[in-house]
Amino acid sequence: MRVRGLRAGFGDNEVIRGIDITVHAREVLAVIGPSGCGKSTFIRCLNRMHELGPGAWVKGSVELEGVDVYGPRVDPVLLRRRVGMVFQKPNPFPTMSIRENVLAGLRMTGRLAAREADGIAEAALKQAALWEEVRDRLRQPAASLSGGQQQRLCIARALAVEPGILLMDEPCSALGPIATARIEDLLGELKERYTIALVTHSMQQAARVSDRTAFFYLGDLIETGPTGDLFTSPRDPRTEDYLTGRYG
Repeated sequence: MRVRGLRAGFGDNEVIRGIDITVHAREVLAVIGPSGCGKSTFIRCLNRMHELGPGAWVKGSVELEGVDVYGPRVDPVLLRRRVGMVFQKPNPFPTMSIRENVLAGLRMTGRLAAREADGIAEAALKQAALWEEVRDRLRQPAASLSGGQQQRLCIARALAVEPGILLMDEPCSALGPIATARIEDLLGELKERYTIALVTHSMQQAARVSDRTAFFYLGDLIETGPTGDLFTSPRDPRTEDYLTGRYG
């Protein structure tokens, strides 16, 4: 996914300014920076979720396999099937069963054949490292799961529609250390098949799980590079100041 000259905001408020970045295939790109720097707005632009907000606007281009996702012929619903998203707080459908949560996206797009449903649900739950924990209670409501399990269920739901790219907006911020560790382990497995953009407020998490890191500050992309290089030898003093805790 190639992003060029991306600007976005709400009304007169410009949140991100002239972002140029490429998200490479089968990598975890961590997006870090202080609160309010535009991280979440940036990844929401990648699958056109940003435009759903009141007064939202976007300029520039986001190319997926050479096609600008903001082009007039691109259906945002179909785009979001290819570029899935997991949000900060787990958001399963609480009264719907675990199985039906996984299949919800496919049902909404009319792509689910009854004979394939069980196999798809099992495969997605296995990818999300949740199958062994729920295989005997698939008919129970999603609300019966713990917070960490609910987040992995949301990941399974996103994976069931077979996206190429998975966007994650601080997926562990509402979870405890054990559940966070499970999600981080899962990211290492998922990047073998998916491209992942991860917004995180935790520099330690970015260092643990990402291949490259992008640092945002006041709506600008300050620098991006291999995670090890950016954390040990940042090129911009603003990045170094953030990493060393001088602000943020």
